[in-house]
Amino acid sequence: MSEESERIKCLIIGSGPAGYTAAVYASRANLSPVLYSGIQPGGQLTMTTQVDNFPGFPEGVEGMNLMENMKKQAERLGTDIRDGLVTKADLSQRPFRIEIDKEKNLLADALIISTGSSARYLGLESEKKFRGQGVSACATCDGFFYRNRDVAVVGGGDTACGDALYLANICRKVYLVVRRDVLRASAAVRKQVLGNDKIEILWNSNVKEILGDASGVTGATIYNNKKNTSGNINIFGIFIAIGHHPNSEVFAPYLHTNEEGYIITDPGSQATNVPGVFAAGDVQDPSYRQAIVAAGSGCMAAMDAEKFLRGN
Repeated sequence: MSEESERIKCLIIGSGPAGYTAAVYASRANLSPVLYSGIQPGGQLTMTTQVDNFPGFPEGVEGMNLMENMKKQAERLGTDIRDGLVTKADLSQRPFRIEIDKEKNLLADALIISTGSSARYLGLESEKKFRGQGVSACATCDGFFYRNRDVAVVGGGDTACGDALYLANICRKVYLVVRRDVLRASAAVRKQVLGNDKIEILWNSNVKEILGDASGVTGATIYNNKKNTSGNINIFGIFIAIGHHPNSEVFAPYLHTNEEGYIITDPGSQATNVPGVFAAGDVQDPSYRQAIVAAGSGCMAAMDAEKFLRGN
């Protein structure tokens, strides 16, 4: 990094519900926060249509509109919101050294990491085409829209089985597409899935293609890798549950993470193992991955950062 660097009291990386909420609280605490929006301004909610489970919106709210309102609120209160991606970080000493887009250098007295996580997808072109129109990576976010309809879940682990059970309470039928002949989920969850009459497991199977029209998803082509045969199922929604990847790589050399890469924070706090560095939202939450949880953790991170700066 070059010699010339901008000094920032409170730097926030990431612009989902966690980042914007942290910005609101940091602004109100007179921390003069600067927020860099990252690779996906607004986070994963910008790829969701209707959000019905965020409190305060009795008629629901478009994901893009919700995030735009959060952004405007943070800006109104004084947050300096900028476009840019962290390309290098040195958290070995304070102030922390952060490089943006391989060209701009920052020095941060306190750092809030809210870079989120990215859902793993199958990599099909048809999957990209219908994302937000029947293809989803969040059953608890979007399952409501498929009430009394047939849907599919892809995956065989705890997340996929949990999604299948959740959707079975809402939908008419749930196909669980499993690429092996066993479920990797815990024994208790496996038992519930196998005992649920509304869940049909398609063993040894992969999704070959997602079918649809102008209205969205209408079906999927399923390939049985044991029988070497393909067939179609009629569905209105397909939920990809093959895992998430936390966007923590650039910071991971300095921070404690779990085996999947999620940043570990202290119990009852958003503090990491590096004093002055805090993490909020999906980048440190492998369990819930909900906008309201991320927003709450963003609030906590900003309050923790304010207390840290006041004491230092």
